Amino acid sequence: MSLVVFFGMCLLISGVTIRFSIALAGRFGIMDHPGGHKQHDTSTPFVGGVGVMTALIVALYLAGLFFNLPSASLVQMRTIAVGAVVIFLTGLVDDIWNLGFKVRFLAQSVAALFMVFMGGVVLSDLGELLPGVSLALGLLAIPFTVFATIGVINAVNMIDGIDGLSGALSLVSLILMAVVAYLAGQESHFILIVALMGGVLGFLYYNLRYPANRRARVFLGDNGSMLLGFVFAWILIDLSQGVDRAMTPVTALWIFALPLMDTVGVMLRRIWLGKSPFRADRNHLHHLFLRAGFRVSDTVYIIVGIQLVLGAVGITGMLLGIPDYMMFGFYLITFAVYFYVVARPWRFVPTLRKLHAYLGLPSALAQGIFIGYVPRASAQIFLHALTRALGRHHDYHLSLHEMNHETRGGRSVYAVLDMHCSDDDVSLNGVKRLISVLRKRLANQEGIQIRQFVRRRPETETATDTLFDKDRRAGYASLEDNSPGIDRRYQQNKTLIYPTVKSPEIGSSGVPV
Repeated sequence: MSLVVFFGMCLLISGVTIRFSIALAGRFGIMDHPGGHKQHDTSTPFVGGVGVMTALIVALYLAGLFFNLPSASLVQMRTIAVGAVVIFLTGLVDDIWNLGFKVRFLAQSVAALFMVFMGGVVLSDLGELLPGVSLALGLLAIPFTVFATIGVINAVNMIDGIDGLSGALSLVSLILMAVVAYLAGQESHFILIVALMGGVLGFLYYNLRYPANRRARVFLGDNGSMLLGFVFAWILIDLSQGVDRAMTPVTALWIFALPLMDTVGVMLRRIWLGKSPFRADRNHLHHLFLRAGFRVSDTVYIIVGIQLVLGAVGITGMLLGIPDYMMFGFYLITFAVYFYVVARPWRFVPTLRKLHAYLGLPSALAQGIFIGYVPRASAQIFLHALTRALGRHHDYHLSLHEMNHETRGGRSVYAVLDMHCSDDDVSLNGVKRLISVLRKRLANQEGIQIRQFVRRRPETETATDTLFDKDRRAGYASLEDNSPGIDRRYQQNKTLIYPTVKSPEIGSSGVPV
């Protein structure tokens, strides 16, 4: 069997299994309901891990039939399967009955000990972290292995915050691991990684946002995130240990860099603020991108791109023979910069907003389109030109406003086109396309500015610490506030002079200027 066919079978098995699991999830109560710190507004099945688990089990069985692997490798694959099933079932129970973090940690520790004693996978040395000194762990090897395994499992779990992110990051990490395993001639690991890639890609078909999939139809759940984290820890440790290891331990850090940095950074920030490091919040990197107005899909692409670059840096450093201590030092510097940036969201989010504007991406905070400014005397001509440019192809609410302060040319007016936007990519892409159309049709109107219109929403966080006070003073759009909010520009500096409603069904109405 070729690897391409093997990969395709894993993808198909995962996709079909998830499709049937979605149909059964409601009956068995395996649903993630809105509320708390969660961002989704509809109940969604969290059975993504079912597809990945099924693909993994079937793939390990097929590997023994169709690939000429050593018996020792087949035994280890079966051992991985047993550990994966245990950790998957623990995650599934957690999804249904919400286990406490102490129970989860206990189950994860048991899985890690199973990996050590049954799989023979131990993190025994950390490489040459000091010049000329290889840091062997000795008696600390087993405790450190358990600690590292728990860390990787929870890193995958904590990065699972928006549609497509955990799956896409997992896929990128698997691709990077596959490169390492292939270059080192580790066939059994390579086959295992290919199987996981197929399983994750089958999950992403339902979870990633794209034109035919406006919302995630399924979540990974703790069952899937804990499963992937456990297998990742197994592969990363196994590939980075031994005399003929495929990579250095430091390279493993780079391959899994962003999930680890985000998890450690968020937990350190919580401790810094005097909170429990296990208390969920909305200060992960992806939350900051969303707060700055990035769409979910754009956020996923950017973060995945960052992870791909970081992983490529680690692999390139290993291939070039750069000493471990230098790569480790560079990793610590990268994390320090990362933590400095994300720990100060009142500075980082405005920078992200500028980046968003520079890239010209549709804004998730967009309410419509701003068109202005023109002299008050030309308001009626401007309005007629605007309505002709809009035509009868869009459902919108149009309003014309007069600025309350004088300029050199007298008072100015501008229009706001409310598009009744949702935050899905289709709606926001529609805003961007309409902006492009209006710019072409109003090209003869000199000095006209046409851009996305965003209403800022007041911060409603209740935290009393100074950092959140600064966040409020910065005027962040709260991710926990579902009220419409009022933009200060929209309320204080203008007078409404022409409201109108227009759609293909309603027609237009309003008062003359």
